[in-house]
Amino acid sequence: MKMLINVPETVVPDALRGMAAAHPELVVDVEGRVVVRRDAPVAGKVGLVSGGGSGHEPLHGGFVGPGMLDAACPGEIFTSPVPDQMVRAAAAVDSGRGVLFVVKNYTGDVLNFQMAAELAEDEGIQVASVLVNDDVAVTDSLYTAGRRGTGATLFVEKIAGAAAEEGQPLERVEAVARRVVTASRSFGVALDACTTPAKGGPTFDLPAGELELGVGIHGEPGRERRAMMTAREIADVAVEAVLDDLRPSAPVLVLVNGMGATPLLELYGFTAEVHRVLAEREVAVARTLVGNYVTSLDMAGCSVTLCQVDEELLRLWDAPVQTPGLRWGR
Repeated sequence: MKMLINVPETVVPDALRGMAAAHPELVVDVEGRVVVRRDAPVAGKVGLVSGGGSGHEPLHGGFVGPGMLDAACPGEIFTSPVPDQMVRAAAAVDSGRGVLFVVKNYTGDVLNFQMAAELAEDEGIQVASVLVNDDVAVTDSLYTAGRRGTGATLFVEKIAGAAAEEGQPLERVEAVARRVVTASRSFGVALDACTTPAKGGPTFDLPAGELELGVGIHGEPGRERRAMMTAREIADVAVEAVLDDLRPSAPVLVLVNGMGATPLLELYGFTAEVHRVLAEREVAVARTLVGNYVTSLDMAGCSVTLCQVDEELLRLWDAPVQTPGLRWGR
């Protein structure tokens, strides 16, 4: 496989050096593996910290900035960051109002963030944590106990980030984040496997002419494999799976998320089919976001995430944000 890298062992630090060069509004600690907004800690503001394995960009480092995360901790490819990174991040963003950890439900992330919360509290930093577990495809997958955390992570980081930016206290920011988790569901589809730099080849075997329904963002198995389907057919399966679990009674945010290798031309066409299914099910759409936001290296495919919103959650979603990966209203 051809990859735009030097050697597999330096992929993450090389990328962090590039991020530092491209985004002077961020402080990128390449050795310590922490990305922090340059104006942190912001006086009177709750700090938001997240992180996870690299390979899902722009999640999480690309979502650091006003209106979203205050810091992110990148691990090695598809590998959890370590507690020391999380403690450094918490210390860098704590203004005395506390810190919220946003954690995707993968065993390594959960354990390491729990340990980091204990260590940070030993240092006098008040910490709350929210677990994102939005994937309806499977339960108890390769890396999880319970449902996987996927596209809803973006909704949690954006909406909770806006609440924190308003100066809301830690308990309110935590409560808002939990509401978003409760109101969100996702379903992913792989058309082709991803390639890790270390392996240099596909991470799983997906025969030509087949797709994986319900795939995870690390290539974990989904519900089933089928012969290749049209965008219309895939949307029927994916959206119905989400709606059957979420059963929304209010308008929804829609995220049509590319896994890394699917072009926008295809994602927009798929978005039209997603909207068709939602209209047929009489589900109102409040906002739609389309693009590569929670990726899996160079996997071909996409995911659909829906989040049921009320006036407050929609207001926080619309609030200004300025990060490398998401920006509007400023």
